Amino acid sequence: MKHEYDKARARLLAEIRQNARETEMWTGREAFSDRVMAAMEKTPRHEFVMTEDTPYAYINRPRAIGFGQTISQPYIVALMSDLLDLSPTDRVLEIGAGSGYQAAVLAELCARVFTLEVVDDLAKSAARKLEALGYANVQVRHGDGFAGWPNEAPFDAIMVTAAPQRMPQKLIEQLKPGGRMVVPIGRPHDTQSLCLCKKDENGRTTVENLLPVAFVPMVNMTTR
Repeated sequence: MKHEYDKARARLLAEIRQNARETEMWTGREAFSDRVMAAMEKTPRHEFVMTEDTPYAYINRPRAIGFGQTISQPYIVALMSDLLDLSPTDRVLEIGAGSGYQAAVLAELCARVFTLEVVDDLAKSAARKLEALGYANVQVRHGDGFAGWPNEAPFDAIMVTAAPQRMPQKLIEQLKPGGRMVVPIGRPHDTQSLCLCKKDENGRTTVENLLPVAFVPMVNMTTR
């Protein structure tokens, strides 16, 4: 079975490279970094999908993971990871742990990952899975993504894997000067835009709209 996964993973990586070339006009990135592609190759996506979806784990599409949530398309995972331009010493906040897959990819790229999940059952499942797979540099917590993780802030980078309707101000506040945040913005079932928010050394922010995307809505604890 491992040999079968290796072939499927190689096909997926080739697709991601092709997708990167096809979307360069939006993202400005013809190819993703060697570090990001190595992380995508190493991370066992088949461990993070539902059991019945294991044969489809390395198809370049999102998959349902229960509770109305999804594991993101691998190309989008690679793109969002690349946009953060992470260093090995960085501390990253992820909003939307889901199954834990994106956190596992980030864990290969930086020193610490703090990931929040609004669905308690998913948070517990992701924590168990990440621990079992040896991702000791990831901390999972059940919590409200709009509030962030203030007692661990500031962060070198923040990734949001669900779509708020507007830029979350508290997350911007928890971003270090010089930091980057990637976040999809837009209404559910409407056009959303993947945005790159940069905070300069003086604390000023700029936001760049990159490409149209479709994410599940970001919700807070009170609306679940």
